[in-house]
Amino acid sequence: MSSAVIPGVEPPQQAGDPRAGIQSSARPPEGRMASRLEYLNQIGIALSQERDINKLLETILIAAKNLTRADGGTLYRLVEAKLQFEIVRTDSLSIAMGGTTGTTVPFYPIPLHDKDGKPNYTMIAAYAALTQKTVNIPDAYVEEGFDFSGTRNFDKRTGYRSKSFLTVPMKNHEGEIIGVLQLLNALDPQTGEVGAFSDEDQHLAESLASQAAIALTNRLLIQQLEVLFESLIDLINTAIDEKSPYTGGHCNRVPALTMMIAEAAHETTTGPLADFHMSEKDRYELKIAGLLHDCGKITTPVHVVDKATKLETIFDRIALVAQRFEVLKKQAEVDMLRAKLAAMEAGDSESARRAQEDFAAKLKQYDDDRDFIRKANVGGEAMKPEDQARVSKIAAYEWVDEKGEKARFLTKDEEDNLNIRYGTLMPKEREVINNHIVATIKMLEALPWPRHLVNVPEYAGGHHERMDGKGYPRGLKREQMSIQARLMGIADIFEALTAKDRPYKPGKTLSDSLAILGKMSETGHIDPDLFHVFVREKVYLRYAKDFLDPQQIDEVEESRIPGYRP
Repeated sequence: MSSAVIPGVEPPQQAGDPRAGIQSSARPPEGRMASRLEYLNQIGIALSQERDINKLLETILIAAKNLTRADGGTLYRLVEAKLQFEIVRTDSLSIAMGGTTGTTVPFYPIPLHDKDGKPNYTMIAAYAALTQKTVNIPDAYVEEGFDFSGTRNFDKRTGYRSKSFLTVPMKNHEGEIIGVLQLLNALDPQTGEVGAFSDEDQHLAESLASQAAIALTNRLLIQQLEVLFESLIDLINTAIDEKSPYTGGHCNRVPALTMMIAEAAHETTTGPLADFHMSEKDRYELKIAGLLHDCGKITTPVHVVDKATKLETIFDRIALVAQRFEVLKKQAEVDMLRAKLAAMEAGDSESARRAQEDFAAKLKQYDDDRDFIRKANVGGEAMKPEDQARVSKIAAYEWVDEKGEKARFLTKDEEDNLNIRYGTLMPKEREVINNHIVATIKMLEALPWPRHLVNVPEYAGGHHERMDGKGYPRGLKREQMSIQARLMGIADIFEALTAKDRPYKPGKTLSDSLAILGKMSETGHIDPDLFHVFVREKVYLRYAKDFLDPQQIDEVEESRIPGYRP
C-alpha cells in the first residue's frame, strides 16, 4: 500500500515495521495499537489546526486509510439530503480525485431517499447516514441486502476487486449526520492481501470520524461566520453606494489595490521590505481592513460627499446666478433705453450713440463674467489669486432682487464657495468629510475583534495619516504605523487620483497619477519604500488593466517619476 503522508504527522507503525521492533503475529501487538492511538491523537491536533476545507477533508480520508491500512476510500459530505463525493482515493489504481488534486470527482451524489420519499437503504453509504450505524462488510461479493452493482461494474472496467468495506457515519457534536467516511480493502501489512477490517480498525475509524466531524463542523461554522461577516460588510458598502454612487466603487477598489500592493511587498526579497511576510491569517485581516476602511462614510451627509461643484447644495446654485446675469442685462437695457430717450428729447445724438455702445459693452462684460463664474464653479483646477479677486469684484455688483430691492449680486456664502482654492469643499465641509475616518475608527474600535483580526482598526484607521506626522486624525508618523496601514494609504490615494466616477473631476491618467504620487513620496506624505515597490513591481499597471478606462492607461516612463529610482 502506498501510505499517504500528512504534514507534521508520523504514520502509525505497522507490525513488521523495523521502527516498531516487533514482528507480524495473529493478534495485533500492543506496540502497534499504541502507535495507532498516538497517530489518532496527532491527527486530532492536525484537524483542529487546518483552515482550508479541501485540505481538511483530504486529511480526514488519508488519516483513516493510514489507520486502517485501507487501499482506498471515499469521503462524502451531506448536502441537501444527498451524499456528495468530496474525496476519492484508491492507491493501487493511482486514483486521486477531489481535495487539493484539482481533479473533480465525476460521480453523481447519492440521495438519502428515492423519488417517493422512501429511505435509500440499498446504498451502503446512504444506509450508514440514515441509520447512523457503522457498516463493516468483509466481502461485498457475498454480502446480501445492499446494491453493489455499481461497484461490480467499476471492477469489470478496471480489473479491480472491491472486497472489504468499512462505512462510518460522521456525526457532529449535536448528533447530526454531516457526512460518511467509507474505506475499501483492508490490506495485510506483510502480504498485501486484502482482508476484512478488524474490530480494532472499526473502533479507530469511528473515533477518527467523530473527531473529524467536529473539526469539519467547526471549520464550516467559522467559514459561514466569515461569509456572514463579509456579507454584512458588503451591506454597509452597499448602503454607502446607495447614498452616493461616487464612493461605492471606492469601497471596492481600495481593498483590491491594497492586496495587490501587499502581495508585491510580500514577494520582495531585497531592500527595507525584505522581511515583510504575510500568512493567510495576515492576508484575511488586511482584506477585512480594506473592506472596512471607509465604513464611517455611512455617517457622512450625501450633499457633502457628492458636492460636484462649489455652489452645489441640494442643487447647483449656478443656475440662480445665471438668472441674475439676465436680470443685470435687463436692467442695463432699461438704463440704455432711458438714456437714449433723454438724449433724443434733448437732440443729443452723440449721447444716444454712447448709451448704445455702453450697453453693448455691458452685455459683453456680463456674458464674460457669467462664463467665468461657471468655470470657477467647477473647481477642477487651483484658483489663482487674481481669479479670486475677480469673483469678489463680481460679487459686489448690485442687482434688483425678486422683492424689488437692491442687493449684492453674490451672497457672502456664494462668494466664499466660488473662491475655494482647491476642489469644491469649504473648510467646514472638508472637516465633515475628514470626520469619516474618525467615525470609522470609533466604529471599528467598538467591535470585539477576535485575536486574528485585532489589527483591523489600526490598518483601516491609518490610511489618511502621513509619514511626516501631518496627516489625520491622530497625526501619526511613519514609525508609529504598521506597513499595512501605510500601504493602504497609497492604495487610497492612487484610487482617488484615477477614479473615473467622481462628480468633481475626471480620472487622471497613469503617468499623471504616478507623478503626483511620486511627489507625495518626496514630501513625506506616503511611504517611499512602498512606493518604490508599487512602481518597480508594476502594481499600478495590474490595477489599471482591471479598473481603468483604456484612455487612462498611457505610456509611463518610470525613470521620470519623482521619488523613484529604478
